[in-house]
Amino acid sequence: MFRNAPQIPTVLFIVLTICVTSFSMMAAQAEKVVIAHRGASGYLPEHTLAAYSMAHALGADYLEPDLAVSKDGVLICLHDLTLNATTNVKDIFPDRARKNDKWYAVDFTLAELKQLRVVERMSHRFPRETQLFQIPTLEEMILLTKGLNASTGRNAGIYPELKDPAFYKKAGFDPSKMLLDMLKKYEYIGPEANLYIQCFIPATLLRLRNEQQVTLPFIQLISDSIVHDGLVTDEGLDKIAAYAQGIGPDKKRIEDDPTLVERAHARGLLVHPYTFRKEQAPQKYESIEEELHTFLWDYNIDGGFTDQPDIMKHAIEALK
Repeated sequence: MFRNAPQIPTVLFIVLTICVTSFSMMAAQAEKVVIAHRGASGYLPEHTLAAYSMAHALGADYLEPDLAVSKDGVLICLHDLTLNATTNVKDIFPDRARKNDKWYAVDFTLAELKQLRVVERMSHRFPRETQLFQIPTLEEMILLTKGLNASTGRNAGIYPELKDPAFYKKAGFDPSKMLLDMLKKYEYIGPEANLYIQCFIPATLLRLRNEQQVTLPFIQLISDSIVHDGLVTDEGLDKIAAYAQGIGPDKKRIEDDPTLVERAHARGLLVHPYTFRKEQAPQKYESIEEELHTFLWDYNIDGGFTDQPDIMKHAIEALK
C-alpha cells in the first residue's frame, strides 16, 4: 500500500522513536503529584500549621488535612477520633476521658482544644517534649495554604479527608456539609478546583455526587482490609469511575497486584497510593528512593501520599 512512500532511514526512525517516547514519558511524569501526608509529618508533628508550611516549602502539590469535629461544630485538622496519640490532653484535662480511657475531640469545644499542644506521634521523630504547636481548624489551614500560594507564587492544593462520617452523624454533625460550606466560602468550586475530597466510605462520596450533585473532584480511598476487596475488582473500579476521579489505595494493594494501576488508568482513574515513609520502606527495597522509583516508574502511579514530600519530589524530578 505504501510501496512508493519515502522511506525513513532506520537510524533516523530509531532516534525519532526514542524522542517521541521520551517526550511522552516526560509529559506523564510532569503530571505526577506529591501529596503531603498530614503535612510534612516526617519532620514536624502531623496536622499542624508548621507541618503544612514546611510541606508547601518542600514543593508538595497538595497538603492533606484529615478532618474531625469539635463539640461546638468546628472542623479541625486531626487524624484520629481521639486526642490521646498526638496531644497532651491527659495533662490538661485529666478527668475528661470516656470510660474507655480515651479523650474524643468531639467532647471538647474549639476553645478547649486550643489549650492543648500537639506532640509527635512517632517517638523517633520530632521530640515529643517540645510542645510548640496547636490543633488548627480547617479554615486556618486553608487560609495558610492560600497565603503561602500568594506569597510564593506556587499553587498548592488541598486534599481533605472525610473521616468517620457515621460516628459524627450519631454526634449530631454532618462533616460533609460542613466541608462543602467551607470550600464554597474559599472558592473551591466545581470540577477544576485545586483539591480532592477523599473518603474510605463509598456511600459518602456517592451521596455527595448523586444526591447533592457535588462536582468537586473525589478520590475513593481503598484500604488493605478484606472489606475493600470488591473495590479493586474490574466491577468495583467501574463503579468508582462513575463517581470519582481516582483511587487512593494502600500501596500494598499495588504490590500484591500491579495490574491495579493499569486497570484504573484504563477507566480514566488516577492512582494515588499511601503512605511512603523513609523509616518504613519495605525490606525488599534498599531505600525509600528505590521504592518510589518502582512505584513511580515501574507501576506508573500518578503520585502518592508521603511523610517526606521532598524525597518524593526529588524522585519525580529524577525521572525527567
